Amino acid sequence: MNPVIRPRRLRSTPALRRLASETRLHPSELVLPMFVREGTGASVPIKSMPGVVQHTVDSARRAVAQAAEAGIGGIMLFGVPDVRDAIGTGATDPDGILNAATRALVAEAGDALVVQTDLCLDEFTDHGHCGVLSVDGTVDNDTTLERYREMALVQAASGSQLLGLSGMMDGQVAAVREALDQSGYVDTAVLAYSAKYASAFYGPFRDAVESTLVGDRRSYQLDPANRREGVREALLDISEGADIVMVKPAASYLDVLADVSAVSDVPVWAYQVSGEYAMIEAAAAHGWIDRRRAIEESVLSIRRAGADAVLTYWAVELADWLTERPTR
Repeated sequence: MNPVIRPRRLRSTPALRRLASETRLHPSELVLPMFVREGTGASVPIKSMPGVVQHTVDSARRAVAQAAEAGIGGIMLFGVPDVRDAIGTGATDPDGILNAATRALVAEAGDALVVQTDLCLDEFTDHGHCGVLSVDGTVDNDTTLERYREMALVQAASGSQLLGLSGMMDGQVAAVREALDQSGYVDTAVLAYSAKYASAFYGPFRDAVESTLVGDRRSYQLDPANRREGVREALLDISEGADIVMVKPAASYLDVLADVSAVSDVPVWAYQVSGEYAMIEAAAAHGWIDRRRAIEESVLSIRRAGADAVLTYWAVELADWLTERPTR
């Protein structure tokens, strides 16, 4: 007997497939991570991330103009300083690379996209950890919160519209929110990197920021074995005033992303991290996969799992593809 129920009917033509599609991508849901390096006269390619560079402030301006033209939602800015010290002094220097670049890019972007800044000490410390170290070499959670409060005020004063709290210190959202509100920055939004796992997929990023880290961050980033803990962290951050929560990395934690999305009453984002980017680029360079289809599918899967927006190094390129008119 021939089947009566035929799901293939809705897959039979491109038009039907478009009409029946459950998940769609749009440029406004994409955020481009960008690196700005101090003390360089030209942009510097990142070897482990083909196509990604450490920008100068001038080249970052041009990149932001291109991003705005592509219609993406925002940029997430990371600074790469020349000088680092134990407490990450450069992070709170108003004229430090991250804060100076923020002012320049806010001026360039206007209202075309959201200029966001990474709020973490790892790029600025000589030991490479995300916080201030205690005498015994462990990260001092509460002393670090004071530095985060200072960073938040400088970044907000520099024009950042959204602060990306990526350090995974307990209480960081409450500390930063209080500091912002007490200083009049009530409209500066907070993105909590809530479920940030101690992942092997951050390797190329550490090349990008020239990380000085020795050891690992397992005492403060989440154990990859723990699913419920990711939801717990997200709910804690929401209770402390986070405007957005995030899961990082994306591809290996789609289950956590779906769980967080199911319980969150604020937007949920995900970060398609450097290792995810590098793997696809390397496989495509060898001709082992179709590059464009792999990029599109990888980002679509993150959106399908529940992300309202995706940080991805392909943001501008993907946005350009999404706005292409279909052939007839």
